[in-house]
Amino acid sequence: NPLVGLYAAFTIGLITSIAGGRPGMISGATGAIAVVVAPLIAMIIEQGGTLEQATEYLFAAVILAGIFQILFGVLKLGKFIRLVPHPVFLGFVNGIALVIFAGQIKQFELADGTWITGEPLIIMLSIAAATMAVIHFLPKITKTVPAILVAVIAGTLAVITLGIETRTVGDIASIKGGLPPFHIPNVPFDLEMLKVILPFAATIAAVGLIESLLTLNLVDDLTETTGQPNRESVGQGLANSATGLFGGMGGCAMVGQSIINVNSGGRGRLSGIVASLALLAFIVYLSEYVEMIPIAVLVGVMMMVVIGTFQWCTLRLFGKVPVLDVVTGISVAVITLWTSDLALAVVVGVILSALSFAWESASKIYITNEKNDNGDNIYKVKGTLFFASKEHFQELFDPKSDTDNVYIDFEDARALDHSAIQAIDKLAERYKRVGKTLHLQHLSAECRLLLKTAKNLVEVNILEDPKYHVADDKLA
Repeated sequence: NPLVGLYAAFTIGLITSIAGGRPGMISGATGAIAVVVAPLIAMIIEQGGTLEQATEYLFAAVILAGIFQILFGVLKLGKFIRLVPHPVFLGFVNGIALVIFAGQIKQFELADGTWITGEPLIIMLSIAAATMAVIHFLPKITKTVPAILVAVIAGTLAVITLGIETRTVGDIASIKGGLPPFHIPNVPFDLEMLKVILPFAATIAAVGLIESLLTLNLVDDLTETTGQPNRESVGQGLANSATGLFGGMGGCAMVGQSIINVNSGGRGRLSGIVASLALLAFIVYLSEYVEMIPIAVLVGVMMMVVIGTFQWCTLRLFGKVPVLDVVTGISVAVITLWTSDLALAVVVGVILSALSFAWESASKIYITNEKNDNGDNIYKVKGTLFFASKEHFQELFDPKSDTDNVYIDFEDARALDHSAIQAIDKLAERYKRVGKTLHLQHLSAECRLLLKTAKNLVEVNILEDPKYHVADDKLA
């Protein structure tokens, strides 16, 4: 039922516009959430339930997802969106643009799977092109009214006046309905029900937050202002919990609609509130007029969104940035397009970026050598010692050919994790086996605490020793 999505668009859009942390950003029912909830519906039906029963479980899962999102914001975890590297962000944005583009291509496909050809195809392409031209050129003449609104109204009136035969919104689905009714999900409130909806609720919350917070960053870039990710997380949670109580499917921030809003001059909360109330008015009072809008006009609008969303600057980065960054961005975009699972795409992108960073950092640890007055070797370690660089660190030393007394200075190095501690211990054992004395300098207090073999080899200098943390479970 289209109203499940439309009610979600109204409720989520209204609440996030009021309570969210990014004025100008538009939220509603999205394809990313639909991909997540579809398996829940299918699972309930496969277990012998009806579509109505499955929908009730959907509403319950959305409410629980909202609670998770509220907790995420209250605990101020929105800051972790900063961990998403720029190549992943570019891949996310480009992937969204490609998804929108693919969605418009599907509008040229008929219900029986065949493609529009001949005169109907020419008509659709002409209307879409004319719509795009109005959106592109009108702002150069006047910005008094939004170009997209003018394009939609003018395109619809032209088709009606000239009697042009082309598909309209009404040919696809009816959007007529009433006010969203308050409805408590009709599900058994017990542990078994919780086991069913918990994994789906967690996924809805994660996908919704990832897409919303990345969209928040995008709107930040477009408006050159700063949003509040923690407040947005709470706003998204309130919106999803509410939409589950008003017959909605859940949702999150929408990239395309947010870009349309910002580019049309909507920078404040009022724009999102008006958009939501206008949508409700269309559902209740003006559905017959909305159903007159030609699909080709909407295709033209969304194609302009694609052009405005796609980060064309990425095409100029080939050969100018590390290859692994390019691979990461392309991978995120392709996964987004192929699966429509934005959370999966972003997680894969973050993992690839982390591996890329580890690979590059592993080769950047090195030593410089000098001798003291007694002729003993003093090695100054430079770089980061962690799981990826530990092998290269071991290869830098040759205990058999070294002096009887060896000093290793970590003043310009950092031991980050348990692998680093093990590497230092292993090096101490190598020197011990050949009967030579190793002295370790400028290690942090936590490093000294975690060392075993090398614990007694550390020369403590309280004034000069660095202070930093080591990632190790033994310190928990």
